[in-house]
Amino acid sequence: MNLLQRIDHWATAAPEAIAHLSGDRTLTYGELRRRSDGLAAYLTNRFGEDRKPIAVLGHREPEMLIAFLGAVKSGRPYVPIDTTLPRTRIDQILASSRAALSLTPDQIRRFSTAELRGPTMPVQKNDPFYILFTSGSTGEPKGVIITLACLEHFISWILAEQQFSERAEVFLNQAPFSFDLSVMDLYCSLATGRTLFSISRDLIENPKKLYRALASSGVTTWVSTPSFAQMCLVEDKFAEAMLPRVRRFLFCGETLAPQTAAQLLARFPQAQVWNMYGPTEATVATTSIQIDAAILEKYSPLPVGRVMPGTEIFIVDENGGELSGNERGEITIAGPNVSPGYVGHPDLTARAFFEYRGMRAYKTGDLGRFRDGLLFFEGRIDEQIKLSGYRIELGDVEANLRALSAVRDAVVIPVIKDGAAQSLTAFVTLLARTETSDFKLAHNLRSELGERLPVYMLPRKFVFLDAFPMTANGKMDRAALARSL
Repeated sequence: MNLLQRIDHWATAAPEAIAHLSGDRTLTYGELRRRSDGLAAYLTNRFGEDRKPIAVLGHREPEMLIAFLGAVKSGRPYVPIDTTLPRTRIDQILASSRAALSLTPDQIRRFSTAELRGPTMPVQKNDPFYILFTSGSTGEPKGVIITLACLEHFISWILAEQQFSERAEVFLNQAPFSFDLSVMDLYCSLATGRTLFSISRDLIENPKKLYRALASSGVTTWVSTPSFAQMCLVEDKFAEAMLPRVRRFLFCGETLAPQTAAQLLARFPQAQVWNMYGPTEATVATTSIQIDAAILEKYSPLPVGRVMPGTEIFIVDENGGELSGNERGEITIAGPNVSPGYVGHPDLTARAFFEYRGMRAYKTGDLGRFRDGLLFFEGRIDEQIKLSGYRIELGDVEANLRALSAVRDAVVIPVIKDGAAQSLTAFVTLLARTETSDFKLAHNLRSELGERLPVYMLPRKFVFLDAFPMTANGKMDRAALARSL
């Protein structure tokens, strides 16, 4: 069975099982199949042989799942767009995707109940399955094409590695469907016939409601950015008693701080913590590792793991030459999970993608190295700045700050004046606040950091926060921090 057949199978095996839970709304597997089939028939009757993408606008409503499957069952990729995005951004994505139709939840409800039926041609292995838009260096979003084959390669790996129990899991959906991390919880959940539990934006903005919702969720598999877990850990009651069924925490999309992993293992002693890495262009994640006490004791910063079977990762220098073990360079990924490229941008595709030993390959723009057979992520190539004549990797300063005993997490932002970096500011969250003044705390951290880094890499200013601002995707909002300088 391919992925679509596997999902549809649950409509026969367990038609009343809950596929999606969002607020007080539920969607069963029987409804999901019936209504996605109805929408597929509507799209086929309306557009015929036209295979242009279908844009799906919403914010975690059950109708979005119906639209995703309805689109691909009709042979068309879907473009998920979260309505919490700014209108200008939404308009850019719609224009760039050249979507044949933009569907809202109300429209999906109407069109998915259409009585029209007829033969449909679902997407095939090498057809685009979805298109996700990411930030582009020019300020214009880039549409990453992911085929059914890419997605199936990723899902097969995760299912084999994690051994999810069929019909015995509840997956946390923290990331909006427009962010590729959500692909992990969405399709792992649907493939195993279980429930996706979505957290809406209003819950994230209301901690009391959030913790009540989590306590009643029955979540067994937690999928989120590290920032979201760090936010939850501020509450002392965020522990095993709140989520007694949780078996694993799966993290991707950001750096997982050792302190965050250690706290989770202490508060959830029956659960595993996994760290993963991968860009949108390589279908969510490409490496993984279980973080346990031995890994925490041996490594800081933490590794992002071992490469999935069937895929290769290699490190290259500035000229594209492959580097040997423990040498730092650009992370490059080759394999069946790598995207064919960007929609409507052959120039950008040619710049970032190439062929390697008969496989599609992607230059990530991320820095890293291998140690002990494990990949370590070490920041972005474009996060390198020049300060007082010295080249500084912001990720290097952040990693060393996170290694300090009092620090929970840290973000380092350059202070720019007249187009040049003048100094560094460190935004820091602490494991615990004391009576010590911010001035004294800053002095102590700078002194400790000075034992690990040269003077020119030390932040001039420290700002202490209870939590970092987050983007709609649940990542740290570096732009908001930079604007506060």
